[in-house]
Amino acid sequence: MTAGAFKRCKCRDNASRELGAKCPKLRRKDGSWNPNHGSWYGKKEYTPGADGARVRLAVGGFRTEADLSDFFESADRLMDVPDAGPDGHEARLEILGLIRQARKTGADLPDCDELRRKYRAGQTFHAVTFGEFWARWIARRRKSADIRKTTIRAYESHHRVHLHVLDPVRMDRLRVSVVQEMFDGVDAKNEALLQARASEDPAVRASVKGQRITGPATKQRIRATLRSALSDAQRENLVTDNVAKLVKLEAGKRPKGLVWTKARVEAWSAQFQQRLEAVRAAGGGKTSSAFNVWESTPRPSPVMVWTPAQLGVFLDQATGHHLYPLFHLVAFRGLRRGESCGVRWVDLDLDEGTLAVSKQLVQVGWEFEEGEPKTGSSDATIALDKASVAVLRAHRARQNEERLAWGQAWQDTGRVFTREDGTELHPASISEMFARLAYAAGLPPIRLHDLRHGAATMGLSAGVEMAAVKAMLRHSSITITTDTYTAIMPEVAHEAAEAIAALVPRKVAVGEASETAGPPSVPPVVVPIPTDSGAAMKDQVSGRSEGGPPGIRTLNLRIKSPQLCH
Repeated sequence: MTAGAFKRCKCRDNASRELGAKCPKLRRKDGSWNPNHGSWYGKKEYTPGADGARVRLAVGGFRTEADLSDFFESADRLMDVPDAGPDGHEARLEILGLIRQARKTGADLPDCDELRRKYRAGQTFHAVTFGEFWARWIARRRKSADIRKTTIRAYESHHRVHLHVLDPVRMDRLRVSVVQEMFDGVDAKNEALLQARASEDPAVRASVKGQRITGPATKQRIRATLRSALSDAQRENLVTDNVAKLVKLEAGKRPKGLVWTKARVEAWSAQFQQRLEAVRAAGGGKTSSAFNVWESTPRPSPVMVWTPAQLGVFLDQATGHHLYPLFHLVAFRGLRRGESCGVRWVDLDLDEGTLAVSKQLVQVGWEFEEGEPKTGSSDATIALDKASVAVLRAHRARQNEERLAWGQAWQDTGRVFTREDGTELHPASISEMFARLAYAAGLPPIRLHDLRHGAATMGLSAGVEMAAVKAMLRHSSITITTDTYTAIMPEVAHEAAEAIAALVPRKVAVGEASETAGPPSVPPVVVPIPTDSGAAMKDQVSGRSEGGPPGIRTLNLRIKSPQLCH
């Protein structure tokens, strides 16, 4: 019999008081237990704590005494997992709580081997879900002083859009296959989005307007977020392995910049006109925004670069615009959007022709704030060309006039580029103004950031060394410059092709048409026939053969014996 075992029931007396263990129906007339009435209960004392506090397990509701005995045997094995004595007291209390919870909910007792593994690894016994851990983790990251707000927003976005599917999964059951399944779901969404974009139905295309493909680079960033979170989970002994490191994903290669060549512009323009006509037809005569269609028509690459002539058209279009100097500076010196908005007059030395990039305006949601440059290498001084210095001098004079015109209402932010009243520019508004000007100029679309790509491309096309372009863009590694920010202008590519072709001297003209309109005639190479090779060799060269197929056979000059040529 299990120590402390007894039976009781829920019967009540005439006063509605529960009889419990005193119910006469619990035993038969011979004094033995009645198997058809009541349930078995039991209790057991375990090693008390250092303060003498009792550690007791009391459970009930078992149909038979054997069931109660089996339960206590399993509980004893679990309670034996921690070290004996005071060192294992806290762990025993935690295990005791798990046993009580399992009995209360009707769940199975924890696996003994699993508890032993967790105890040896220093992990908590309680099953923590990924969602519970994420909530604590992101709250700590928000309070951290060494992380940007934009990074926090990226973490939150990754969880809101993708990682939330892992929330119900217990941390101790977070496997590589579970994470891989999540990324497979991302691929399925991408496929559905691409099909909707390619639909001939404008309504279907409109239903996915504004939605973006989750490309390889973004998936790599999502995995990086998960990897960062699970690294902290490892330190807390919530997981044994960081499964995010083991998931296989397509390499997140940086998109290569492409130049808007004539052929690409023509192909894109045809597609733009086709989509515009379809949208207007679907609108039933209603006026449709050609600008929206212009912006949304797919481009050959996410990164597109204007030719120098196209850039000139844009700058001519923007010349009278209030922010022309900003676009000029981005186009020729490759500033980022936030850096151009954050430039201060104190950072600018027009006499020396230098600009110290030390601040930027960072967009966080729709709000924006001043922050440090993107990377440590981004905080640097760049040289300005004479034309840019002249543009900035004229801009400063114009801003002083605006300051006087606004009087006390002028907001002295110290920024080089501001709104008409001196207040800071919202970074998103710059992108919008840039797109509107490009559309008005009749140019194919590019992003504002693509002007930075164009500055690098034009620098290399002008013969500037790669190291100098890296310094202008303030990259931490020259690999970033070569892999991402360079495209080849058609003119430069043709010059390179001509230079290579000119290195090879030729006696025969290969570019002139022949009389037969076939390939240019080239004098045949005469192979001397050895005089001692006999008739067999002559027959082979002339095409005469007794048993082989008619026609001339190719003579292998490395074979010495004429007979082996057959």
